[in-house]
Amino acid sequence: MSDTLTIALSKGRIFKETLPLLAHADIYPIDDPDKSRKLILDTNHDNIKLVIIRATDVPTYVQYGAADVGVAGKDVLMEHGGEGLYEPLDLKIAKCRLMTAGPVDDQPIKGRLRVATKFVNTAKRFYAEKGIQVEVIKLYGSMELAPLVGLADRIVDVVDTGNTLKANGLTPLEHIADISSRLVVNKAAMKMKHHRVKQLIERIAEAVNS
Repeated sequence: MSDTLTIALSKGRIFKETLPLLAHADIYPIDDPDKSRKLILDTNHDNIKLVIIRATDVPTYVQYGAADVGVAGKDVLMEHGGEGLYEPLDLKIAKCRLMTAGPVDDQPIKGRLRVATKFVNTAKRFYAEKGIQVEVIKLYGSMELAPLVGLADRIVDVVDTGNTLKANGLTPLEHIADISSRLVVNKAAMKMKHHRVKQLIERIAEAVNS
C-alpha cells in the first residue's frame, strides 16, 4: 500500500459540491476535470490524488482498495451493498429522494408489476419488503420513457424537483429513501493509513458542520 492517499470522485454535481469540503481540508485539484482528459488528477499535495470515475463505480474502487476514500450517493451505496466499506460521514450534499413513480392516470395493474430502474437490488428489496412480486427491468438512463412506451408499469429513480417526471406525465408515488452523498473509506486504508484518513474525515466533518 503506497504512501499516496487516493480519493475517488465522480464528475458533475458531486464533484462541484465536494470541492469546498476538500478545500477546508487544504486539498485543491491542480487539474480541472471538465477541461483535462486525465482520469487521475494531481492536487496541491504530491501524495494526494483524485481519481475521476463513474458515480456507480466509486464504491467498487474503494472496496477493492484502488481508492482509499470516495464520495458516493446513498442511492449508489444502497445498490452496491456497502461491502468492504466504512461510511463515516454524511456530507449533506447532492440531496434528492429515491422514489417509485408511475403514470398520473394510474390504472390497476393486472398480473405482475413491471419496474424499470438502474437500482435493481434496491427495487427488489423494497417491493419484497412490501410482499409484492415484481419483474425488474434494468435500464441505464431515461427511466421516464419506460412507462410511456409500455415497457414498465413503474420506475424507481432519484427525484430532485420532479419536473422531469411531470413533463412526461408521471408522478412520484412511494418514498424509498432520502439521498445525500456520503464519505466512504476502504477498511484496510482505515487501518494502514489511520492517521491521515482520520484527519481527512475530521476536517471534512468540520466543513459539513459549519
